[in-house]
Amino acid sequence: MDNPRSTASIAGHPIHPMLVTIPIACFVGALLTDIAYWWTAEMTWANFSAWLLTVGVIVGILAAIAGLTDFLGDREIRAQPTAWLHMAGNLVALVLSFFNMLIHTRDAWTSVVPTGLILSALVVIILLFTGWLGWGLVYRHHVGVADETV
Repeated sequence: MDNPRSTASIAGHPIHPMLVTIPIACFVGALLTDIAYWWTAEMTWANFSAWLLTVGVIVGILAAIAGLTDFLGDREIRAQPTAWLHMAGNLVALVLSFFNMLIHTRDAWTSVVPTGLILSALVVIILLFTGWLGWGLVYRHHVGVADETV
């Protein structure tokens, strides 16, 4: 039996896992820069957060499109309850990050404390869960994995 395949791929390499690293790094970075701003009140940290959230949301949308293409492109992927949870959790994280990006357009202190900081922390917690689910899709269910032929 063949493994569930990735529909959105380049030369057989799934696009979704290539793209998700960028928003993950940006959203974790936004949490760290929000914490730095909260501790120091240095405006630079709030600016970093705003930029990290913006880049994370833009690339996150691209990653979501690639992931949705994979999800809709193979019935075996849709048959995995883990895939549904992974998709729903990442969608929630992306929507929260979009609102967090809008909140970070405010005056620095009100953009970070407390709402921006809470949203950044919540998104990172969600990403820990959905990342674990994504790991399971690849390593347990072999989604997008091309087994070597001997």
